[in-house]
Amino acid sequence: MKYVDEFRNSRVAEKLIKLIEKNAKKIKTDAALMEACGTHTVAMFRYGIRKILPGNIRVISGPGCPVCVTSQEDIDRAIGFSNIEGVIVTTFGDMMKVPGTKSSLQDLKAQGGDIRIVYSVLDALQIAKENKDRNVIHIAIGFETTVPTIAAAILRAKAQKLKNFYIMPAHKIIPPALKILAGSAKSEISGFLLPGHVSVIIGSKPYAFLAETYRIPCVIAGFEAIDILQSINMLLEQIISNDPKVEIQYIRCVHPEGNISARKMINRIFQVGDAQWRGLGLMPESGLFLRKAFKSFDALEKFTVKLPKQKKTACRCADVLQGVINPDQCPLFMKKCNPAMPVGPCMVSSEGACSAYYRYGGKRSG
Repeated sequence: MKYVDEFRNSRVAEKLIKLIEKNAKKIKTDAALMEACGTHTVAMFRYGIRKILPGNIRVISGPGCPVCVTSQEDIDRAIGFSNIEGVIVTTFGDMMKVPGTKSSLQDLKAQGGDIRIVYSVLDALQIAKENKDRNVIHIAIGFETTVPTIAAAILRAKAQKLKNFYIMPAHKIIPPALKILAGSAKSEISGFLLPGHVSVIIGSKPYAFLAETYRIPCVIAGFEAIDILQSINMLLEQIISNDPKVEIQYIRCVHPEGNISARKMINRIFQVGDAQWRGLGLMPESGLFLRKAFKSFDALEKFTVKLPKQKKTACRCADVLQGVINPDQCPLFMKKCNPAMPVGPCMVSSEGACSAYYRYGGKRSG
């Protein structure tokens, strides 16, 4: 199958592995490559890519999982909405088990709360149409990839004059997070494997500062084995030549200008504002919030919930999201924290680094 089989070709993979090994010998120090996408995290484990990399090339995970970077406050707020009488909360499946300060959405559903898993925000819109005597709040999380569908749903709700459909805006945008990581004193990042899905929407230009200001090589990568191997080799070539730039490996889907129509729709409905990230704190201009013309769909404007006082735990998801530690360096990993009883969101989400480490062996060997 085109774009699948050709990117899983073992002969091509062998050639790329040899190129990586050859280029790794030209790098005198260790190179830490950060993948800023949860799908890349899982793909590298699944294909065994971490296992075959030379000893001086290591991959670290970044804040590429939208569930994982959702703040504790937003999790508690979503749980609070589900406690309001007459409210139906809709969410994607990964959010159900994320522990809040006192409970989770899954706990409340087990206690009789009307919390429904949807596969698309349009499912939530349909639920609102079928339950006009109740309010429907969709927990809108995700990076730039999912925002256009939320924007389209809001436009449709407005056209249909739905008065009972709301979203809890908790979207994040990737470039500001990468800026914080690139400028951090803790940073050991030698190169970024940039997210393919996000870049389909925003293109390559928003990342230019990483190469120009911070002198960090960047490659926008696809998700098949050949994509990732080729992207790693492209990063190594940039490191060797000391010529950082933003390259697009995922050229079959990503263009420098991105998806112009999707970006226009996002800008029509949303405006940029400061947002709270798990692990990175309050980050300037890193979130998307509804513009004034669409505030009638904002659950934060319509409903008020009392948030519990947050408790500190030994969970080190914050450090995992910054690439400071690997999941297996957290004292709770595979002990008190596992997929059945997760303590932190990185173990809950299918794209979370802790979940990937748990499923695929936990160590560098993958």
